[in-house]
Amino acid sequence: MTDFPIVVGVNRTQDGSIAVAVGESGMYSLQKERVSRRKHHWGRLGDLPDRYLPAMPLLKEPVDLVVEGYSSDTEIEHAVAYQQEARATLSLKDGAPIVLVSHHLSHLYSAFPPSPFERAAGLVIDVRGSRAADFTEHVELPPGTDGDLLEVGSFYRCSREEGVECLAKQLWDGDWDRPAGLGAFFALVTDMLWPDEEEQDRVTGLAPYGDPDALGLPDLDVRGHEVHVPPEWLEVFGRGDAFVYEPGGGAFRRAANLAAAGQRAFERALARLADWLHERTGLDALVYAGDSALNSPANGRLVRASPFREVFVPPSPHDGGTAVGCALYGLIACLGVDSRFRWTDDFLGPDPDESAIEAAVRALPIGLHAERPDLPAGLYAERPADLAGEITALLASGLVVGLHQGRSESGPRTLGNRSVLADPRYLQDHLTFEVLGNEWFRPLGSLVLAGHTERIFDVDRPVTQATVAVRPEFRDLLPGITHVDGTARPRTVEPVATPFLHALLTRWHERTGVPVLINAALGDPPAETPEHAIEVLRSTGLDALAMPPYLIRKTTRNPRSG
Repeated sequence: MTDFPIVVGVNRTQDGSIAVAVGESGMYSLQKERVSRRKHHWGRLGDLPDRYLPAMPLLKEPVDLVVEGYSSDTEIEHAVAYQQEARATLSLKDGAPIVLVSHHLSHLYSAFPPSPFERAAGLVIDVRGSRAADFTEHVELPPGTDGDLLEVGSFYRCSREEGVECLAKQLWDGDWDRPAGLGAFFALVTDMLWPDEEEQDRVTGLAPYGDPDALGLPDLDVRGHEVHVPPEWLEVFGRGDAFVYEPGGGAFRRAANLAAAGQRAFERALARLADWLHERTGLDALVYAGDSALNSPANGRLVRASPFREVFVPPSPHDGGTAVGCALYGLIACLGVDSRFRWTDDFLGPDPDESAIEAAVRALPIGLHAERPDLPAGLYAERPADLAGEITALLASGLVVGLHQGRSESGPRTLGNRSVLADPRYLQDHLTFEVLGNEWFRPLGSLVLAGHTERIFDVDRPVTQATVAVRPEFRDLLPGITHVDGTARPRTVEPVATPFLHALLTRWHERTGVPVLINAALGDPPAETPEHAIEVLRSTGLDALAMPPYLIRKTTRNPRSG
């Protein structure tokens, strides 16, 4: 029996996920898509026994509390069945309760308690959250407020000593003919360009190629803490497939212009919301979560130009991160435990099983000339004496190398444990098309060696989830990570969180004079297990895969290596 509290948090909505808070500082989290291999996979009955329990042995420990998070979809109608499943699957201690937390509050708890701040303003923006009738937080609403209205923006004052106070919410009736809120607006922009897709990163990548003034569209109507959509935008949203993305010609220009106008309107409206919240709270720090917090260029603007001196966006600000918020809500608000967990990195996945790596490698031929006719052809494993040096040599020769190590990242953007690495001194069309399967305009992320972030990028501190400018003198040197507008999305690599990656970047810097590598996700969704990572190597144009201490390569030499 454990002598410290264990709280399980479960997100039952889009981007289904689970988290386990262990004592005051331990945290584990896993998104359903990582094991199901279906992107944005929704929470469903059966997840706990069939998906999460086999992947997270920690769930077999005695549990003090379960906290479930729902949104405005129909899953909340099955709350009783979910609770029955939890009691049948988990080892709940006698009297252990199962409680609910509403959507935006779970987002807030995923951002403020793990932040570095003692006090902060809190901002949550997404397409739509819980219904007013299902709120589990106190908020002053006008008398007679319809319980079916949906939260689309929430504004908070947060303190570790005094707790969390909701200052205001914007509510919406859910009628897409009358959209309201910043999240719904950008969802409609995305849907106009890529119908039935949910990848707002496509919009932010395309926007710099367009003219935001070309369509004559206005800014959004921001009234205090509320965002409304002007008639000119509603007319655009009613034009069917007029702006659907096509890779060339006039259709591309129309799509790019809409993306540019939408991104500018989003950024300006977000800036005005930040101004309002700062005026209401008078605080210097801001925590920001919700699906809209995945908009890295807008986050960069908050960092550069908002009245807040410090901005924290968690690595997993979208719905997948609300399981962490559920667990922390249970630990802090329900059990009264002073959580010491801080989101200093995003490596919250299950503890790695070294035997799983050994088993996956044993299924491969060892050495280039190994005879293993019973196995799928094309891959072989090595155990180099100097793995970091070998990877550095491969990257310098123009090859693209995957890296699978340690606990997986919980967020949608990888930080070095489930990454694809490449040389940033060259444009990487092979990586974009043959490994990632992305459109040509999508920017690539980057990893930068600690101590060099401020020298190469126009920032005065390490940033997360934000797009920042590459300093002009480095743009021609680093075309692989520099977008058309001169920006990039860097991640600083510290020796404590990722010692092997830090050593690799150090070797790369010593060899090339460049302390930066391209960083992309190893798989889509990112690989969770060694088998997933090997399948990415096998099924894409990836040249090699490092799973320390092993290096797995393809028997067919890539012509790009010479």
